[in-house]
Amino acid sequence: MAPTKGEAATIFFSLLLFFLLPSTALSSVVEYLKLPLLHKDTFPPTPSQSLSSDIRRVNTLYSSLRHHSAKLPLTSGASTGSGQYFVDLRLGTPPQRLLLVADTGSDLVWVTCSACRDCTRRRRNSAFLARHSSTYLPYHCYDKQCRLVPNPRSGACNHTRQHSPCRYEYSYSDGSETKGFFSTETTTLNASSGSSVKFKRLAFGCSFEASGPSITGPSFNGAQGVMGLGRGSISLASQLGRRFGNKFSYCLMDYTLSPTPTSTSYLLIGQSNTVNGSKMSYTPMINNRFTSTFYYIGIESVYIEDVKLPIRPSVWAIDELGNGGTVMDSGTTLTFLAKPAYTRIVQAFKRLVKLPEADDPTIGFDLCVNVSGVSRPNFPKMSFKFSGNSVFSPPPGNYFIDTAEDVKCLALQPLTAPSGFSVIGNLMQQGFVFEFDKDRSRIGFSRHGCGKP
Repeated sequence: MAPTKGEAATIFFSLLLFFLLPSTALSSVVEYLKLPLLHKDTFPPTPSQSLSSDIRRVNTLYSSLRHHSAKLPLTSGASTGSGQYFVDLRLGTPPQRLLLVADTGSDLVWVTCSACRDCTRRRRNSAFLARHSSTYLPYHCYDKQCRLVPNPRSGACNHTRQHSPCRYEYSYSDGSETKGFFSTETTTLNASSGSSVKFKRLAFGCSFEASGPSITGPSFNGAQGVMGLGRGSISLASQLGRRFGNKFSYCLMDYTLSPTPTSTSYLLIGQSNTVNGSKMSYTPMINNRFTSTFYYIGIESVYIEDVKLPIRPSVWAIDELGNGGTVMDSGTTLTFLAKPAYTRIVQAFKRLVKLPEADDPTIGFDLCVNVSGVSRPNFPKMSFKFSGNSVFSPPPGNYFIDTAEDVKCLALQPLTAPSGFSVIGNLMQQGFVFEFDKDRSRIGFSRHGCGKP
């Protein structure tokens, strides 16, 4: 998921050059914090819900040095019709359990909030009950932290009032928006190892109003907010980054498979020995002066069955206005590509795929085939050559997906918004460890360290 680029330009040029990182109290000495990413069961997202929602959304789009990392579970939202991966976050005192979408395409950490006093009628864990936490505190609108939040509503600030909270408005590319109080709270992260890590003064958005398909529609089912992991200073990755080496990684397992003890999706904050560096391929992070949120990478060429497609390099470039380029985004399900590249890729697949086209193709996809009676359909191999001479070769299951019984479709979409950017979504990233190293300004990826199907 992504905030608007125009908004990002305004927001991040005005950000302070430093962020007062929250103080941290750890419940025990840990070598890393590893959180499972939660996909709730083995059912794939319903195409008419999460996948089509992605189409609409993107197109209109610290405590000692011994604590090297934190590994957290991620859960798939497949059972609720969501193509997202969730992080289990415990917020407040006493802790309240919430599921947040793990999103490298945005910065703000926010949760759905309720100001109810008698909350007996609310469904359990449906929102963060601010009045029920002894450690919840909204920033004052004149607090310097308030300047870090997107679109602080300073016009409504009354410096003479003791209770004048910092109000924010945060928008996404499709017009989806969350509004509320920029606040601070104690958070507990439950690691895969069974240990827990507690952080004081996590800066987050307490959202009392949310609108739009990205954060209220079917693709958001089962979530109570978003864990922004972007490059900006208010993201979770940045708030915890200095304590964990400004590095995080994740493994997204195939959402159609049941997790096992040895193959579980996870989010890891900090350094890990999960993947040997010699087995990791790296590509540089590319800077876009108009935004500090997104993890841009460079695509140099695309290959189908080792044949380079005739796509002009300018198709992948960021122009003088900050448009274009390619972003790695865990919060978007499908992969969106600049239209000239998309067209070439679809043409190549149509020429090489030997299966009959589906009689009833899934709406929103340009290539769907009938796999009835074919136990192991064979699809052409696609590879992306990234900057830094690295090659990303996802298995066909990452880009030909089941959308109906006996129907598989090419899970790519054309980028139609003129001011947009290409996106490598979470389906394409499945089965790989992706490492985001901000100090070295690079992204690594490897098939090792993430259980294979």
